[in-house]
Amino acid sequence: MSSVLPGLEIERKFLVASQSWRPAIQSAHRISQSYLPWAPGISVRVRRIDDRAVMTFKTDLTDVTRGEWEVPIALELADLLFGLCPHPPIDKIRHRLPVGPHVWEIDQFLGRHEGLYLAEIELGDPEEAFDRPDWLGPEVTHDPRYRNSALYRAAESVLDEARA
Repeated sequence: MSSVLPGLEIERKFLVASQSWRPAIQSAHRISQSYLPWAPGISVRVRRIDDRAVMTFKTDLTDVTRGEWEVPIALELADLLFGLCPHPPIDKIRHRLPVGPHVWEIDQFLGRHEGLYLAEIELGDPEEAFDRPDWLGPEVTHDPRYRNSALYRAAESVLDEARA
């Protein structure tokens, strides 16, 4: 369920503790994404999702709530924008699966973040209750290291940091 206000994203993020979610996969998409330099507090993301591209503008409102506006763009423009981004893109496979009345998205990171799995759920309200499946690990919503924009800028995986 998404927020009742257009452009408002209420999201919780968790590490994934096991692979027992795999049999419930409803769909999967290959994603490459990069971030353009922008003003503090605003992120501008360019993303290829399978054979389409979007540009997304995000701004923080609270730890759990963000403004988010997404605009479809031509693949050629996405390729041009990727070339303007200062770091290599994040590559991942996004798996979608239902759990109760919600749909979870599990990002399986590839490349320099290989081995990292993050589960996200979008809610209609920051206090909305939701089913916590047995494969769900610790919550990292409030840990800035697990934001995609931080993972994008990181030279090495947050998993390497945890192993050290």
